[in-house]
Amino acid sequence: MKTIRVGLVGTGFAGRYHVECLRRVYGVTVELAGVTSRRAESRESFGAEHGIPVFESAEAMLPHIDVLDICSPPYVHEAGIIAAAEASVGILCEKPLTGYFGPPGAEKSWRGDQASKLVMLEEVLARLGRIRDAVKSNGVFFGYGENFVYAPSVQKEREIVEKTGAQILRMTGEESHNGSASDMYGIWRYAGGGSLIGKGVHPLGGILYLKRVEGLARNGVPIRPKTVSARVHQLTRLPGYEDKGFLRTDYHDIEDYGVMHVVFEDGTVADIMTGEIVLGGIHDYIEVFANNHRTYCRLSPVHIADTYNPRGDQYKDVYLVEKCSTQEGWSAAAPDENFTMGYQPELQDFMAAAAAGVEPQSGIDLALDTTATTYAAYVSAEQKGLETEISLV
Repeated sequence: MKTIRVGLVGTGFAGRYHVECLRRVYGVTVELAGVTSRRAESRESFGAEHGIPVFESAEAMLPHIDVLDICSPPYVHEAGIIAAAEASVGILCEKPLTGYFGPPGAEKSWRGDQASKLVMLEEVLARLGRIRDAVKSNGVFFGYGENFVYAPSVQKEREIVEKTGAQILRMTGEESHNGSASDMYGIWRYAGGGSLIGKGVHPLGGILYLKRVEGLARNGVPIRPKTVSARVHQLTRLPGYEDKGFLRTDYHDIEDYGVMHVVFEDGTVADIMTGEIVLGGIHDYIEVFANNHRTYCRLSPVHIADTYNPRGDQYKDVYLVEKCSTQEGWSAAAPDENFTMGYQPELQDFMAAAAAGVEPQSGIDLALDTTATTYAAYVSAEQKGLETEISLV
């Protein structure tokens, strides 16, 4: 059985579930060979907690690993990807792949919501080109961490599309909740934007994946996005907004709601909604309307188990579902979110594909298309929804 040595960058939410899932991979021996993060105390405590060797930087880990697993904030993704590729080390990268993080030396006074989106798009396309060239010219493995691709419901839809020769006519999708817990989220120069890039890339990535699957099944060629129209809003900063304390509102310069309308090369369409203004836990789904079937893909909540709690403190030590602000009343409990949200199948596919030297289901091409579409959407939103061509890399 082949051994894959993995080095982890980032010790936050994604880093934790990556460790859990990597240790449940079967058919491949996975060795967690290193961990690093920006703050020394974080990497030291994480390494001690999980029994993983600690390194001062990703570069220091590269000689000791086969795959670099990037779970750090997106503003440092590009540097890690290129360093790993040039060292002939495979790469896993959480979403978003990359973005625009302000001009060199941008400080708190710089505001992404007021900056030119055309300038952003040009810089992002240049970044995508550098990432693509580094990965493909060095021939390294690349897995794009889009869990929507691997959610059991979306994988069932993939099977339906492939086996029935379906033509997908339109899709809708969403990821929304009451606001990210990350202290870096809400600041464009760290996150690369707000709801569109922070959450919208999830349903967008899943939708682009299904059109790729359809094209390959029907004609042997992926169907890719062609144009996008978008709008973004800062709803919790409206003068008349009444803050009841349930939604996060301390964003520096990002949108808290967005919508994208994507037109594909074959003329079919998709609509994506995303925002920070939804209570009751994460709201994740993709709905597919095809010429021979219709499928509603639920990610969260999935209603495997519904539980009623008349008094909140009874469940203080019980995890029910991500982003649920209360545990009183009825809750849709997730028995294993790593599976239902696609995290476990994602890491399983990545490790198996890396060991076999083959492309994973969610790879570099999907990552490039998703990011290019998202920043074309920002250009459209700046022009009040003008249909915008997507420059595919």
